[in-house]
Amino acid sequence: MTQALSITNLVKRFGGLTATDDLSFAIEDGESVGLIGPNGAGKTTVFSQIMGEHRQTSGNIHLYGEEISSLTTAARIRRGVSRTYQVPRPFSEMSVAENIRVGLMPDNIWRMIVEGPNTERELELALSVGFAESDLQRTPAELSMGDLRKLEMARTMATGPKVMLLDEVFAGLTVGEIAQIGDLIQQMRGDGMTFLIVSHDLKALEPLVDRAIAINYGAMIAEGTFTEVIDNEAVRASYLGGVA
Repeated sequence: MTQALSITNLVKRFGGLTATDDLSFAIEDGESVGLIGPNGAGKTTVFSQIMGEHRQTSGNIHLYGEEISSLTTAARIRRGVSRTYQVPRPFSEMSVAENIRVGLMPDNIWRMIVEGPNTERELELALSVGFAESDLQRTPAELSMGDLRKLEMARTMATGPKVMLLDEVFAGLTVGEIAQIGDLIQQMRGDGMTFLIVSHDLKALEPLVDRAIAINYGAMIAEGTFTEVIDNEAVRASYLGGVA
């Protein structure tokens, strides 16, 4: 199989704090992997390094065999990796349609001016995550947390990623909203999307992943099937507090 994403000996230090500690793992094309660990384990920092928002102190990041460690965030997105955030980050003064449009904007702004916005694609993306056509002109202030999560997904999908990094995508959602987002992820998996998913909601995460990786203090403590990782003593002690 083809490796979609691999990180090797990744280290990130903030002064005297080691946030990522010699971390290495790989994800195959079309695979879905859960990244779990207690608060402060370094999961979001791993995402930030993959996206180039924080530059690693040392180590390497490859996307489909290409070294991307020195590329800008925008260049990494163009290569096919994108992410959502724990706290949704919509453009508050823009409508749902306009927020999605930002992700669809081509590098050539002149082409955007000449051709105009791709409203058909905006609608397609909005509908695919569960919005109604009438929602397109709503602003983020009018949206529930579930709708904000859906908007994050649509904006991320708009960049045309091959690999999606989902950071606490179920946080703050109702049971019904979790099911809806889960169904969307399963659908995208069926279409060949590759996922790395951070979630504290293990019940929601389990059916969405092929395997799991657990980290603590920025270092890997377990890797394997979801059940193997959850049953690991080190994981239970650090993340689950010894509770089954």
